[in-house]
Amino acid sequence: PVAFHFQNLYRLRRGRSRVDDFFAVFVGSTLAVVFGIVGTLYFQAYYVPDAEKDRGAYEISQLVWGLFLLLNVAFTFAFRQVVREMLERRWKAGIGLRRVLIVGAGELGRLVADKILEHRELGYRIVGFADDRASGDHLGYRGLPLLGTLGEVGEIIRREKIDQVYVALPLEQHVRLLDVLDQTSREMVDVRVVPDLLQYIALRARLEDLDGVPLIAVNDVPLRGFNSVLKRLIDIAISAAALVLFALPMAVIAVLVRLTSPGPILYRQERMGLDGRAFTVYKFRSMYADAEEVTGPVWAREDDPRCTPLGRWLRRWDLDELPQFWNVLKGDMSIVGPRPERPYFVQQFKQRIPQYMLRHKVKAGITGWAQVNGWRGNTSIEKRIEYDLYYIENWSVALDLKIMWLTLVRGFQRYSF
Repeated sequence: PVAFHFQNLYRLRRGRSRVDDFFAVFVGSTLAVVFGIVGTLYFQAYYVPDAEKDRGAYEISQLVWGLFLLLNVAFTFAFRQVVREMLERRWKAGIGLRRVLIVGAGELGRLVADKILEHRELGYRIVGFADDRASGDHLGYRGLPLLGTLGEVGEIIRREKIDQVYVALPLEQHVRLLDVLDQTSREMVDVRVVPDLLQYIALRARLEDLDGVPLIAVNDVPLRGFNSVLKRLIDIAISAAALVLFALPMAVIAVLVRLTSPGPILYRQERMGLDGRAFTVYKFRSMYADAEEVTGPVWAREDDPRCTPLGRWLRRWDLDELPQFWNVLKGDMSIVGPRPERPYFVQQFKQRIPQYMLRHKVKAGITGWAQVNGWRGNTSIEKRIEYDLYYIENWSVALDLKIMWLTLVRGFQRYSF
């Protein structure tokens, strides 16, 4: 129960995907097994007589623990999916929907409406908006009516039998926010306030106080203390195992690179990593030697003529990036994180893309949240940043494991740049 409580498995989270739910169950079950093993060892050490210890009393084999973990994950996840499927069918049929009022019909309110309408399986039904600006521009957005003004929020809640209120007012209406919250406090509704600080708070905001004065820390470093140590230990374990596991394939690739084109086996390039510090990334050379000697730095593209035939095949299967496990072992990179870019391109991107440099709050990774969602190669840099910042804000061991799994599942893509 304690392990599942830490993973919020005893609460129905309508926004959690099935993959996220699986990893939450897996992490919770793993913690339960760890607690069980520690408890068993403690009991044996202090409460089991030596004579019974010699007979192996109260010992539980590793096989039993392994089977318990496997069966617990399988049955718990299956049960949760059955319940989830039943609920989603009810919601899609219009049964048991939570009636939602969005306070604020501007850009922020419309963003909330878009997100809710995109995920109807979450069981929400938007009844309409409340807003003082009753111009035609705010009426009928996606077929949703304007139900009244900000001063009528309490009346709208009672009249429309609202279950949940999303307050999405712009900063210039912060004075009205207190009045709206005062009205909602008199009603039996759940209230969520959407801050109009999204363009400023790219990373998770953290509440602090200065001798009783409340503060909001923005752009804070999410991976610090124990979390950074834990992530580093995982990186060391996986990168060391990968270098041993792929030693033979890497040796074969090295020979093929040497035989098929003149030039070095490994390609060394400067990339920007944690805190904007430059480091040397290692890859198997996939292009002809001195490919950028005349052109200078050029963004890689589909069917890049600079690639050798072998290099094109290596890029297709991401095999050119295997030496980066050495970067991870050295501490320059992590298994999971935003993909590193060259300083030349970083200088360009940070001038035209807001918050671009925030991706350097964590170590660069071999794979990342943007890559497993299809934003790789010659795709939108803005979308990549969006996914990178989501990863930084929502980092957890479970999310890292999820990205590693999705990398294996989706990793056999046709192109990689």
